[in-house]
Amino acid sequence: MTQTVIRKAVDADELLRRVGELAPLIRKHAPESERNRCLSAAVVDAMRDAGLYTMARPKAYGGLELDPVSSFRIVEEVARHDGAAGWNLNLSTAADYFPAWLPDDGAEEILTTRRLILGASFNPNPGAAIAVDGGYRVNGQWRFVSGCQQAVWFLVLCPLMDGDEPALDENGNPTMLFVFLPAAQVTILDTWYTLGLRGTGSHNIEITDQFVPDRRAAALAPLEQPGSAFTGPLYRLTIWPPIALLAPPALGIARASVDDFVTLARGKTPSFTGTTLADRQVVQRQVAQADAHVKAGRAFLHRVFGDAWDAAVRGAPIELDRKLVMQLATSHAVAAAVAAVDLVHAAAGTSAIRDEQPFQQHFRDVHTLTQHAFSSAQRFESVGALMLGAETDWGFFPF
Repeated sequence: MTQTVIRKAVDADELLRRVGELAPLIRKHAPESERNRCLSAAVVDAMRDAGLYTMARPKAYGGLELDPVSSFRIVEEVARHDGAAGWNLNLSTAADYFPAWLPDDGAEEILTTRRLILGASFNPNPGAAIAVDGGYRVNGQWRFVSGCQQAVWFLVLCPLMDGDEPALDENGNPTMLFVFLPAAQVTILDTWYTLGLRGTGSHNIEITDQFVPDRRAAALAPLEQPGSAFTGPLYRLTIWPPIALLAPPALGIARASVDDFVTLARGKTPSFTGTTLADRQVVQRQVAQADAHVKAGRAFLHRVFGDAWDAAVRGAPIELDRKLVMQLATSHAVAAAVAAVDLVHAAAGTSAIRDEQPFQQHFRDVHTLTQHAFSSAQRFESVGALMLGAETDWGFFPF
């Protein structure tokens, strides 16, 4: 088996140290990424060379298999310097979990690729797969593929078709597949014009009559028999760390917003007043509340996934009650980050709306992030329904 290996053994603290070294570069190129609607190649290359894209990759393929909380810390720290960089790192890291569903030869084909970065879309429409001899023919467009310009492989979700109708599983539900394709089989469409997170380059992609062999396709279903490289405790948590990775970019953006405001408030004296922002009681309350929101969102997320990691290490099954609290911690962390940024926005006055100040981008980026289905406020309803004995239409709790 050919393997791509990081030559120097590293842990989470070492990766955090490397992020600290990269911070000036990430900050320097953030305006370029924003203008070009694409993460700077210099930043991508630096993060890849630092090993950041290998956090969730199996050790058998040169990855680190870091526990979820360690990955959260690293993604949050990157996002503190540039929300777009943190967002793209989160999604590529999340995609590294999904070769666990493939046969070993399919996972090996993908994970031994030199300088691998994965791009992914879990928005299934209007894509489709048709079964053919040895695999599938895939057609369609997929939205919101962050980091598509740098992706080497793509993961997309699509319904399996039976003629003109979706094929149904044994329960009468449409059969959903996820498939992996190399970048050469994918066309990027220029569609990413948004309020925030512009630097993520989350364009649509198009796939036209491309063949995907069986070894690179799997049904979207609970992971029962992971590939041989995916037997460690990290992958026993299945989709829940990938879902939770959506929260650290929000926390990183919020932390940057609070820190930037503290710097502003100590030196800014609003017009027609004689005291700095820092001397005003209402501002003191707002900044303290914002800081509390960030720390509370992070603490809940880390505690929940620290406990889940301990359970996975013991080999304990991941029961529904734990899945509910993992979803709750994820959505809460995002909501807490938004609350912090909104408090800063209110406290900063006209500085919050000026392009030369960072606050407007923090505001735009964190509010754009809230729209992701897996961490949005609607997931509170998904959890609350089950808490109250009602049904939920969110289909991922069985995973």
